[in-house]
Amino acid sequence: MTDHTGVLQELVDGTWREPGSGTQYDIGIKNIVIKESLDGEEAELIAKLYQNKRITIVSDPFTHEAFGQRIFNALSKDNSNQISEFIWKTAQCSDIGVAEVRAATADAQVLIAVGSGTINDSVKYACFLDDKPYSVFATSPMNAFTTGTASVSFDGFKRSISCRGAEGIFFDLSVLSACPPRLISAAFADVICRTTAQVDWLMSHILFDTPYTDTPYTLLAYDEPGMIECADQMLSGDVNALGMLTRISAIMGLGTRFTNTTHSGSMAEHQISHYIDMFAGDRHPRSSHGEQVGVATITMSHLQNSVLNSSTPPLMHATHIPESSLLQRFGSKISDNMIEQTKIKALTEKSADALNLRFADDWDSIRSTLGAVMLPYKELRSSMQAAGCQITATDLELDKDFYLEAVQGARFIRDRFSMLDIVDDSAGLESITASLPV
Repeated sequence: MTDHTGVLQELVDGTWREPGSGTQYDIGIKNIVIKESLDGEEAELIAKLYQNKRITIVSDPFTHEAFGQRIFNALSKDNSNQISEFIWKTAQCSDIGVAEVRAATADAQVLIAVGSGTINDSVKYACFLDDKPYSVFATSPMNAFTTGTASVSFDGFKRSISCRGAEGIFFDLSVLSACPPRLISAAFADVICRTTAQVDWLMSHILFDTPYTDTPYTLLAYDEPGMIECADQMLSGDVNALGMLTRISAIMGLGTRFTNTTHSGSMAEHQISHYIDMFAGDRHPRSSHGEQVGVATITMSHLQNSVLNSSTPPLMHATHIPESSLLQRFGSKISDNMIEQTKIKALTEKSADALNLRFADDWDSIRSTLGAVMLPYKELRSSMQAAGCQITATDLELDKDFYLEAVQGARFIRDRFSMLDIVDDSAGLESITASLPV
């Protein structure tokens, strides 16, 4: 079977050298495999990592049917007394959900996750808390498998937590090709958001000297042009297109290994998606995180292209934090967290004046630097449509007014400075969002 692991193998082996600096990295993952089929190889892959260990395989009813049963059968064939499984019927990636996983797998020495975001992040965080190793067999292409972080909800507030990642990460393309098409489109969206995340992160670095590195983007550049070129083949069953998407998704997730943060692939577009998950309530259309990130990426690209394609810089003002309305809308616990996060990055009158002077002197240079890493809006939108991605809140079947609320409120969730902050502290997001395609 054709191996689609590519540069990931060099990263696992520690032989990849960063162009220019020659730097080599230890990504802390023992094995990554992307193949057309892993049928018959499952037990050997796990045996190379874990010998004489009590192993519990964690899946949900859907991923158990898709892949989990096959893995359980393969691993228990010659070692049945060491292998058990937990089919999690109420999977939710929250502090309560993680506690359920820990209780159900207390006797295991190793966990094997079978699934996508919810299963993987729950098992990842549970193993971090219990100091256990884990590996994962993926059921869709996405970047969460290779990250060293888990996205977990605590009392309704989603947090990105640094923790130990998977030791082995295994992608069977025959399984991935059978996942719902919308999950493949969501994976494309969650990778193409590189453009908006990089613009935001680099902009923060340029304006405030916050940490930044090009390393994740150097690796993504190996496949991003090809991924865009074959966007219309993602849903056709083309194994090479799916293999490329799976590989670049894994590379996207590795950004946390080089930066110790999720900034390289998660800025304002992810904050908008998190806002939807946290506060939509009964209005949530049950869209996936990746689908929401795709729509938010379109929104952020629209804002970024509008600001950076203008020869006139924004006129910045001191940040206004609507503390009373946040309290009224979300209650004290969540609003206090929002206010705390926003104060970290808030502009004072003095810092706003300093930015205006900086823009007056360097605006053309700033927007040229950011424009060099930014995909044009029309190219981004076209490629996402070709890959079957949702483009608007209407496509998600999400209430338009709530989506605009999410765009305006997302900046208060985290301390990451983005184009949402630039726009809201200048023209005001409320005036701009009225013209957004939703």
